[in-house]
Amino acid sequence: MTTNEIITTLISTFRDPSIDIRHDAVMNLAACGTRAVAPLVKAMQEATDSDMRWYAATALARIGEPAVTPLLAAMNKDRNRDFRKYAAAALGGIGAPAIEPIIEAMAVDDRELRGFLSLALCRIGTPAIGPLTRCLESNDEMIKSCAALTLWQMGEEGLNAVIQKVQQEKTE
Repeated sequence: MTTNEIITTLISTFRDPSIDIRHDAVMNLAACGTRAVAPLVKAMQEATDSDMRWYAATALARIGEPAVTPLLAAMNKDRNRDFRKYAAAALGGIGAPAIEPIIEAMAVDDRELRGFLSLALCRIGTPAIGPLTRCLESNDEMIKSCAALTLWQMGEEGLNAVIQKVQQEKTE
């Protein structure tokens, strides 16, 4: 069996009634690394149910950084809200390696996409605060606005960063 056939078989087990089999498939797909990214993104795009998207997103999050650029590219092209929601969850699960690419991807006219990207940054949490705070100095008004709104959505920790930034600017 080829690697592509193994990946396809593992993805198909996301529909298995056994949760243990589905979890094993996620772990095995994560072990496939970069080779599994495109098939997993495609599976998320073509899925007709949340379970399939959830397991694909979980596998992508476990693969990590190699999944960031393909996920962002697919989110930019595919306007399906369910796909974008789970893709954002995968990006949030990837964590710190996804922060800068997500912030760069926010410079689009697609308001809904920016919202999903913001949710991914909120899910990442504390590691995203520093990069978002630095964006408050950006000349790009879109990025600056997205950063401020995302920090606001992060709650107390994000708001404190905005307040500190404003206070710092007043004393300069």
